[in-house]
Amino acid sequence: MHPLLQEALKEIEAATAGMTEGQLKYHPEGKWCAAEILEHLALAFELTSKGCEKALAAGKNLGGEPSMKERLIQTIVVDLKYIPTGRKAPAITTPSGQTTGLAVVERIRKGLVTMDQKLAECREKLGTTGRLLNHPVLGPFTNEQWCTFHYVHTKHHMKQVRGLREAQAAAATA
Repeated sequence: MHPLLQEALKEIEAATAGMTEGQLKYHPEGKWCAAEILEHLALAFELTSKGCEKALAAGKNLGGEPSMKERLIQTIVVDLKYIPTGRKAPAITTPSGQTTGLAVVERIRKGLVTMDQKLAECREKLGTTGRLLNHPVLGPFTNEQWCTFHYVHTKHHMKQVRGLREAQAAAATA
């Protein structure tokens, strides 16, 4: 497994270890619960896997050239490893809320492993220098940038999951 995706998996495992269905569904008004955060990440992993399958079927990288704005945003997210808060998720990665908490924990693990395999296949067959796929907000990424993005994105959201656990524990003792 790619080292950054291995770290992302460790973040998921640590943040969700021992969570109950109730803990996964807890959320403050107007915010996602942990299960929805996990579903959002699972959708992102699954979409990247599908993109990899399209690139493999085409036999070439499918990403274009990033605009100046995309290069700036990529520098912040990929190079500085920072995701600004408050940005709304693209509709295609917005959780349905229908997935049960415990099922989504398994879905996210499976999605990450599958994505890692697809990215590895793309590295092997398409190389590492081209822009593999376009991110819907951040623009075209290389294979390595995809791995870094998913690590940073996962870490960002696992902080939120840990925060929800802490808030729920504090509410329970109050």
